[in-house]
Amino acid sequence: MILSINPYLICNGNAKEIVSFYEKALAAEVLGVMTFGDLPDDAGMPVPSDAKERVMHAHLKIGESDLMLSDNFPGQPHIVGTNVTVAINVDAPVKAEEVYSSLIDGGKDIMPMQATQFSPAYGQLIDKYGVTWHISTQVPEDR
Repeated sequence: MILSINPYLICNGNAKEIVSFYEKALAAEVLGVMTFGDLPDDAGMPVPSDAKERVMHAHLKIGESDLMLSDNFPGQPHIVGTNVTVAINVDAPVKAEEVYSSLIDGGKDIMPMQATQFSPAYGQLIDKYGVTWHISTQVPEDR
């Protein structure tokens, strides 16, 4: 089942500053901040030194709503107007695959569904209407 849909902001290397700003301006509760440097070393895809302090994923709680954000990877374009995307959190990898398969119809793959350090099934795509989606499987806290 789909658990939630929320906005996801793509920042231009200033996500930590934005997290602090929203924490104060919106009384946001910071639920987590993970940098690219927090990822385990991967010889096949090393993280460049200028990316290690950039935010890979941040999660804020504002009232009853969730706001997520990340920095773009160094060298990736940051285009104002396309930097607000949508995150979908689901409860099972099978549902993540189902949602991904439905949304990719006529769209473009950014990151195929795969297991990551933070989700057993995660993928990104742009649908046929130009909306960027992040599909993530929420791992139950009792695991």
